[in-house]
Amino acid sequence: MTDLIRNPVFVLVRPQMGENIGAAARAMLNFSLTSMRVVDPRDGWPNPKAVAMASGAASQVLDFAGVFPDTARAVEDCDFVFATTARGRELTKPIYTPEAAMAETHARIKAGQKVAVLFGPERTGLENDDIARANAIITVPVNPGFFSLNLAQAVLLTAYEFSRRVHQAPAVDPGLAGAEVASAIEVEKLGDHYEEKLEAAGFFFPPDKAAPMKRNLRNMWSRFGLTRADVQTLHGMLRQITRNRG
Repeated sequence: MTDLIRNPVFVLVRPQMGENIGAAARAMLNFSLTSMRVVDPRDGWPNPKAVAMASGAASQVLDFAGVFPDTARAVEDCDFVFATTARGRELTKPIYTPEAAMAETHARIKAGQKVAVLFGPERTGLENDDIARANAIITVPVNPGFFSLNLAQAVLLTAYEFSRRVHQAPAVDPGLAGAEVASAIEVEKLGDHYEEKLEAAGFFFPPDKAAPMKRNLRNMWSRFGLTRADVQTLHGMLRQITRNRG
């Protein structure tokens, strides 16, 4: 696999159900992560139910997954280890949110370190002996009355937070893919057109209010983020309305 250094290693500690391992593999590949290690899986390895759940492309994560007898062996080549748990506060360690933990992970990997993230078994989560081998804890700020996360959910959440550091998606996509944004002069001409027709229709009344009304309209056009197609449509609408009035 190509991401052993560039991306974190996700370590599933004593996972119980093959379906959950497969779902975790799918969650990882959703965000381009493929470095999985499995510690002492309850139902042995390889697990046909995990392969079935991984569904196609995600089976590559399982094909290259390392299998280890215990947590210590699984992380012995790692420079920094996170443990995901809602418990473990009796062990004195820094506690990160997933967002902060994956920011730290990204920075350490850029510096050449190998980072692992431990995920515990479905029923009980990580034991203190596992957590003791971690440098820090990841705790998701969930409902304190119902804090249990499915294994694949925890993997998905953590993988997503790491992916955000690698693939810089805009926080808001205006949805203009493939559309040509109108130029300033095109928006200006549109404003002229509407101002002319509205003036003729007596819209700017009373006269002492005309200047701020026109300014507000100009501000509206520039605020809309119009495409060239939008401008052409608005010109056409106004022409048709005024033609019918004539």
